[in-house]
Amino acid sequence: METIGTLERASLESWTDQEVVDRVRAGETALYEILMRRYNQRLYRVTYAILRDSSEAEDVVQDAYVRAWQHLDQFAGYAPFSIWLTRIAVHEALRRLQLRKRSQQFDDIQHGEEDFMADAETNVPETSLDPEQRASVAELGQLLEQAVLDLPEQYRAVIMMRDVEELTTAETAAALELTEQNVKVRLHRGRAMMRDRLFARVGASGKNAFPFMGARCDRVVQVVFSRLRELTPEL
Repeated sequence: METIGTLERASLESWTDQEVVDRVRAGETALYEILMRRYNQRLYRVTYAILRDSSEAEDVVQDAYVRAWQHLDQFAGYAPFSIWLTRIAVHEALRRLQLRKRSQQFDDIQHGEEDFMADAETNVPETSLDPEQRASVAELGQLLEQAVLDLPEQYRAVIMMRDVEELTTAETAAALELTEQNVKVRLHRGRAMMRDRLFARVGASGKNAFPFMGARCDRVVQVVFSRLRELTPEL
């Protein structure tokens, strides 16, 4: 399975998701890269908001593309492809989060004396940023990232999708399988926790937060195609 060139990719960007999906289904498998590069950043941001772990979020993004590929014939177009794909990624991220919580609960039972330290670590904001983030995100963008990650679990994905990715309330509700009213309530409460003045200070630089471009984006495309070749040797 070959990837497509930069110039060719640029000429195909005007195609709708459905047009790309139809061509991929028809056998033009290299075009799957268009969909990956189109939604890499969104999937990474949403899954990172859920998991608060960049490496695991990247794994989830890759798994989501592989699962979407395996079930592409089941995509009926009742909802936009982007929502269908995001829902796959969200389900996987939530599944991993549940496994992590169960593992943590087991560890707490086995190591009761460590409970206090575990609780302390949970309540201490994570301030370290990886080199890619430090190089590409401005100071205010970093503040926004940390403010989102410090939110309780039920608010992080909603804030990420509505205020960072700028999805509509309906799109966010569909991707997270919530009611629109629930999305509105979580958005309101999440914004209040982050404080309006923080958003006012960050402003337009918020769009530069949680980057998923360059080497990380290329890596996801390469890994997904490698996994798809294993699943479908004839590609």
